Amino acid sequence: MNLTPFLLFDGNCAEAMAFYQSCLGGELTIVRLGDTPMGTHAPPGQQHKVTYACLKSGSAEFSATDWLHPTRAPKPGNTVAVYLQAEDYAELSAVFDKLAVGANQDLLDDLREMPFGIYGHLADRYGVHWFFRGAAGRDANPDE
Repeated sequence: MNLTPFLLFDGNCAEAMAFYQSCLGGELTIVRLGDTPMGTHAPPGQQHKVTYACLKSGSAEFSATDWLHPTRAPKPGNTVAVYLQAEDYAELSAVFDKLAVGANQDLLDDLREMPFGIYGHLADRYGVHWFFRGAAGRDANPDE
């Protein structure tokens, strides 16, 4: 598993990550909504938004995205999270299920297969937001 800080931006993720790269150096990866299979389902005004960004510079690494959730809004306190990546559903599910005990049910997105891979999100009992991601086609919820 890989655990990194995760930042959420309100439409300026690419700009912010380019700034951080200018400060820290390193390799920056940016994937925009319009470049993904989900892009065909999104309004034209959303196509430029970043679905995934990652900056790796030496031992420093963090990921980010533009806020894309349709019913939740960014506000102080919910724009910094923890990002947990693993190879398959079972590995992610073991952690997700434990963190979900006492989690805010209004902020819980169960682990599921998405066009980009396995995804899930929750705000744990302490208010910490966790985003989960696994590789596409890697045993996504074998019980379904």
